[in-house]
Amino acid sequence: MFQTPAIVLRRTRLTETSLIVTWLTPDHGRIKTVSKGALRPKSRLAGVLDLFHRCEIQFQPSRTSDLHSLKEATLIHAFPGIRTEYARISLGAYAVELIERCTESDTPLPEIFDLLERALGFLNSSPASHKALLRFESELVRLLGMTQPGVSAEITLESILRRLPASRLELLGRLVPTQNTLRKAPILDSPKPSQ
Repeated sequence: MFQTPAIVLRRTRLTETSLIVTWLTPDHGRIKTVSKGALRPKSRLAGVLDLFHRCEIQFQPSRTSDLHSLKEATLIHAFPGIRTEYARISLGAYAVELIERCTESDTPLPEIFDLLERALGFLNSSPASHKALLRFESELVRLLGMTQPGVSAEITLESILRRLPASRLELLGRLVPTQNTLRKAPILDSPKPSQ
């Protein structure tokens, strides 16, 4: 049995009363758990297993598959501010989608867990912005070890993913860029060439 902090990335109905929950954890990376009875009206997990919720979980690893058994989940932070604006929800969902596309399951990801937790904390208290989107992307690219001096996070991400999620185009249409993000300077902080 393992106990770990975890953030809900996705939930999928398995049966009338059970869910498959995808989590991001620092020590176990992306994991999937079965939560039996989570959808029952009097379930102790009612309101706990929602998107973006940060929880403390206990799970029993499976010996035969990548689908583990969720034993307990305690809500630590719900990030309720994210649910106040569609743009905040969209940016949070985009961040989750990128993490799912760029990471392998059952691999420790402490820095990426921290990045997602900070991003959700930001969206909980601040409006979604073009700058926040670019900052998240550049940090993710850096943590994945894919940075190249003078190359933007967008180009690097596109080369990693081949095609960025369609939700990115919708986000860019909704988020108003600031003057800083309109400049042609690289998104990533790279050392300036010596003269």
